[in-house]
Amino acid sequence: MAELVQITTADDPRLADYRDLRDVQLRRSLEAEHGLFLAEGEKVVRRAVEAGYAPRSFLMAPRWLDGLGDVLERSDAPCYVLSEALAEQVTGFHVHRGALASLVRRPLPTVDSVLADARSVLVLEDVVDHTNVGAIFRSGAALGFDAVLLAPRCADPLYRRSVKVAMGAVFGVPWTRLDDWHGALPSLSERGFTTVALTLAVDAVPVEEAVAGVDKVALVLGGEGHGLSARWEETADRRAIIPMARGREHGIDSLNVAAATAVACYVTARRA
Repeated sequence: MAELVQITTADDPRLADYRDLRDVQLRRSLEAEHGLFLAEGEKVVRRAVEAGYAPRSFLMAPRWLDGLGDVLERSDAPCYVLSEALAEQVTGFHVHRGALASLVRRPLPTVDSVLADARSVLVLEDVVDHTNVGAIFRSGAALGFDAVLLAPRCADPLYRRSVKVAMGAVFGVPWTRLDDWHGALPSLSERGFTTVALTLAVDAVPVEEAVAGVDKVALVLGGEGHGLSARWEETADRRAIIPMARGREHGIDSLNVAAATAVACYVTARRA
């Protein structure tokens, strides 16, 4: 069972994993150096542990101990118990969900292993906002997608904000990063996937039409603002658009990438 350790000062060195959570650059370097990530909230912490991620430690306000009691009973990691005010001093924000856990990252699986039994896949190119990445994982999981592939510059799905927005979906949907950005889409085509790029290209057809009759599909989405690179647009098997009721004359030619993913996943999941 996890040892309960009472913490009385914010500068306790045992809390190093939880410091300065609002500083994205600092967190990236710290988490990469120590091979860790953070989960926030009772549900997300539980899902991370149940998915097999090994806890390094827990940080909780007293009132959250009972809710995660069964998780603590099965762990040998220490649980640091402190007031919510002190937790805010350590982390840099109000931990309104009351519970945090530091967990050990696992080596990323190969693309082949992630795609082994997949029929519907999301492929992200340079989606750099952690909130969007989390929302995309949540939509994909909810609508039956089997895997997510990320280009090298995509935001980290295990960053705290991504995990929180995804409500732990990053632990249940297989994912990995692509090693070969240039040949990524042709490689998927060779594996039997029809790659469908969400784009405003002039030859794009409605997404319902693009996915109709497709067995194994890979929906391809680009980064915030600029969308897909020319390389990925050109090498996709099909180009698709979500038609807008109010078009460019109203200044609305597309949806946010997370919203577009939800719509495209819904349509794709119901393809004939």
